Amino acid sequence: MEIAIKIGQFLLSLSLLIVLHEFGHYFPAKLFKTRVEKFFLFFDVKFSLFQKKIGETIYGIGWLPLGGYVKISGMIDESMDTDAMAEEPKEWEFRSKPAWQRLIIMLGGVTVNFLIAWFIYIGMMAFYGETFIANDTMQDGYEITNPLMKEVGFQSGDKVISMNGVEYEKYTDIRANFILANEVVVERNGVEKTIVLPQDFLGRLTDAEDRSTFELRFPYIIGEFNETSLNKDADVVEGDRVIAINGQPVRFGEDVRAINEGFKGQTVTATILREDVKKQIELKVDNDGKLGIYPTNKMSIYTEQGFLDITRKNYSFSESIGVGSSMFVDKMGWYWGQLQKIFTPSTGAYKGVGGFKAIYDIFPDTWVWENFWGITAILSIMLGVLNLMPIPALDGGHVLFLVYEMITGRKPGDKFLEYAQIVGFFILIALVLFANGNDIYRALFK
Repeated sequence: MEIAIKIGQFLLSLSLLIVLHEFGHYFPAKLFKTRVEKFFLFFDVKFSLFQKKIGETIYGIGWLPLGGYVKISGMIDESMDTDAMAEEPKEWEFRSKPAWQRLIIMLGGVTVNFLIAWFIYIGMMAFYGETFIANDTMQDGYEITNPLMKEVGFQSGDKVISMNGVEYEKYTDIRANFILANEVVVERNGVEKTIVLPQDFLGRLTDAEDRSTFELRFPYIIGEFNETSLNKDADVVEGDRVIAINGQPVRFGEDVRAINEGFKGQTVTATILREDVKKQIELKVDNDGKLGIYPTNKMSIYTEQGFLDITRKNYSFSESIGVGSSMFVDKMGWYWGQLQKIFTPSTGAYKGVGGFKAIYDIFPDTWVWENFWGITAILSIMLGVLNLMPIPALDGGHVLFLVYEMITGRKPGDKFLEYAQIVGFFILIALVLFANGNDIYRALFK
């Protein structure tokens, strides 16, 4: 059932974005009286799952889920149908239209993608508001468990002051923007310290078994048991807080793990706090130094016991326009920053590029509309930005040639556009194979 929910979100989100992207081309094409021969969700290589002709346009669903397309008359596109190009241009063909109209038609798809994301963020702020953990409420700093993070200079208890000179209000922004950071200022024991990250840090993080960064630092409050736990029959319940092991005081979950390392295969006496009453119980430590008990992941328990502050902000519709617009701009900058890292080989960020599996993994295994729309918004930005890349098989390639034509007054020849489309197609296929190859490699070897 969980897999079905993830697949459902994945298909709904991408289908919605693809259809609206193609509508962004379709609408101005029809506005400028340009004939649209096909409007397809997914590619109909050799055959389609469904198609119906309405007026002069065939609408349908293809079987190859690698995107979608509109086939516009008189345009050399991914269909590579060049037969009609040998004839004299017709007034209803793309090639007969002024360059400025052709430019608007080609920019229509990415424009719609950006508008979708913008509208979603405004709608989310108006309907859901914001719920977040404020960075400045993490009085005991963050927990650092990743050996690579420790190697570059971070320690548990560090409070993040800024990254690349920018201060962030939300914990989620700390996590998201860390991948763009070159230097991070932390406060450690009341003293600020600047940590400069190695240029290849992202590549090393991608290769590492542990990819954790700044984790929430909490007391060890018991959640659930491992099915094979030696302590499944112990007298503990969810919400019990471990405050000492064999008389050694513990404050955080990391303290419990550190102490247990010294008692592998032994029995320890744990002091727990249950509803403000102390109680001592015997717990068994396995040969790996683990209790087989997971700390709770319910934020409500931490807030009830006073270890976490969750901020809730609600906005009026007029306020949501400003907040949503700001969020859209921030996400645009965030994704452009990622692309800059990816296309700088020395960072190693290209190792983290993913394909359809990576997109699928973004979606949670429970259907929460707020999460769905948030993911769809960022995917819409990604789709828009990627389509602006100056590769002939993408919208950005067509835009590049149109801008050249408008500046020089010379239109590239049909043969040149045909060859450019072929080259762009192979570049695009190579990028798709690389991204999905990364998915396969991580699934098999990581």
